[in-house]
Parts: sequence; C-alpha cells; structure tokens
Amino acid sequence: MSLLQIENLSVQFGAFRAVNNVSLTVNRGEILGIVGESGSGKSVSMLALMGLIDAPGVVTADALQFDGQDLLHARPAQKRKLIGKDVAMIFQDALSSLNPAFTIGAQLVETLKLHLGLSGAAARNRALELLELVEIPDARARLAAYPHQLSGGMSQRVMIAMAIACNPKLLIADEPTTALDVTVQAQIMDLLVSLQKQHDMGLILITHDLAVVAEVAQRVAVMYAGEVVETSPVPDIFSTPRHPYTQALLASIPEHSKGASRLATLPGVVPGQYDRPAGCLLSPRCPYVQPRCHTEHPPLQATPQGTARCFYALNDAGSPTHG
Repeated sequence: MSLLQIENLSVQFGAFRAVNNVSLTVNRGEILGIVGESGSGKSVSMLALMGLIDAPGVVTADALQFDGQDLLHARPAQKRKLIGKDVAMIFQDALSSLNPAFTIGAQLVETLKLHLGLSGAAARNRALELLELVEIPDARARLAAYPHQLSGGMSQRVMIAMAIACNPKLLIADEPTTALDVTVQAQIMDLLVSLQKQHDMGLILITHDLAVVAEVAQRVAVMYAGEVVETSPVPDIFSTPRHPYTQALLASIPEHSKGASRLATLPGVVPGQYDRPAGCLLSPRCPYVQPRCHTEHPPLQATPQGTARCFYALNDAGSPTHG
C-alpha cells in the first residue's frame, strides 16, 4: 500500500479551479519530483493536502489516504495529530515562515512540545540535537538567535530541522533551495536526501530544477495549469518524454541549446482564470496541436512508462503517435 494516495484532488477559488483532479501516489522511502512552471498548481496541491487552504478556497477529492488513514474525512483533532508530525512541509521562503518575534530555540521547542509532549531540558536538548543534525555551526548559540540574525541557508536549515523534529513519514519540500546561491543549494539538497535515506521517509520535492530531479528523484509528476500532464520514472521521462509540455521543459534546459543562437522556448503563458481553452489547456502553445485538441479535454492515459494527458502522446522519436 502506498504511503500517500491522492485521487482527483481539486482546489477552487470562486469560479477559478486552480487545481483540477490531481492524482498522485508516494511510497515509503520514495522521492517524487513535481515540476512545472509557476502557476501550475504544484504548491497549492500540497497546501491542500496539509489543510492550509483558507477560505474562500474549497478543497475536494475522491480520496486522501495517508499511511492507511483517511485524511478526507478525519476529524480536525485527528488531522492535527498527523499534520506537522507524520506529514511535514518545508515552505518556499524560510524567513517568512519563521516567526521573527521568537528565537530559533523557542520555535523548535514549541514544535516538540505540541507534537511530542517534550518540555524543559528534554525539549531544549532535542532542539540542539536537531540543529546539529542539519549541520548548523555553533548550534548551541543559534538556539538563542532570532530569524533575522541568520543567513538564507541557515534559515532553510532551521526549517528543515523543524520539519524533521518528529521524524515524519512524509516530508514535502516546496522549492527548498529558492533564493540560495548555488553552493548552498547543493548543500541543502544533499542534506535533504541524506535525512530522507536515514529515516526512510517519503519525500515530495517541488522544484523548477530538472537537474535536481534527475539526480535525486525516482519518479516525476509534471503539472501544467493545475493538472498533472505526465507521470513517469526518472530515467524514462528524460529519455522519452510523452507529453509535448514535458518535451518543451526538457528542451528549455540551457545544455540542450548548445551551439544555438537562442534558447529553446515554448511561446505563450500558462492560462489563467479568464483565458482557459475549452479543450486541451496546452493547445494554444502546443507545436503538435490538432483540431480535436481545441474542443476536447484529454484524459490522463496510460503510456509504456506511466501516464500522459494527451490524445497524441509522443512516441520514442519525440513525435505524435498518431493524428
């Protein structure tokens, strides 16, 4: 049984459906990469799983199963026991996620007290242990520091420490290296993967960086305009992308444009609330578009490696299979 199973998750804000029928699974000890442009619904999908979508947002799903427990129909008290303890999330901007009015130590202790019932010296010792685990130098002194006294990389390490404080079974990392320099990015990713392996956690990695996905993930889900458009194991999605959008993402990697006068791009933008096509959401931008694509919305269909939301899924040669 999968550690996490999401079936047809949707998030609606008024008349706008920001996430539409997203289905994903994550196994224990597996790293799933979720990729796509800004505005594709990656973060909103995971915030909905965490119960962090506020009104007027409305979350619906056919199933939200975590470790055999039904999150969709769980009582608020049951969810509070799970979220933050067994399911934890590292948010995009560490500095805005940490409370500027409290020390790092106080915020770590609060997490430990809430979920593990630790207090006093036991909580402080565990907080120190966590900072050392995420390789923060002079960890004891950092317990008394405020968020504004830390660098971006240090703040991100504190967020990781808070997320793993209760040894979660599933960790969601939302763009964990955003706004960090390249050297620190590599250190943070190495740390995350090391902790994931040590604790056999499931890890959902939301990122724009396909190189990171290629290096650490086992499977990938590609999202576009609030929908999953392709899922596949990592080696296959790089060698034989089945969806035109996945192909365009891979073509946009600078290394693939060596010798060309311009980088490869996909014209147009992700459709918003008022310009959504009637058929395939990629149809205004797709180089392989057919008349059918403008009027019919394609379902997520099985491919040799996974799934793709395309009537004319690309073959091994990178062209439509029929049409």
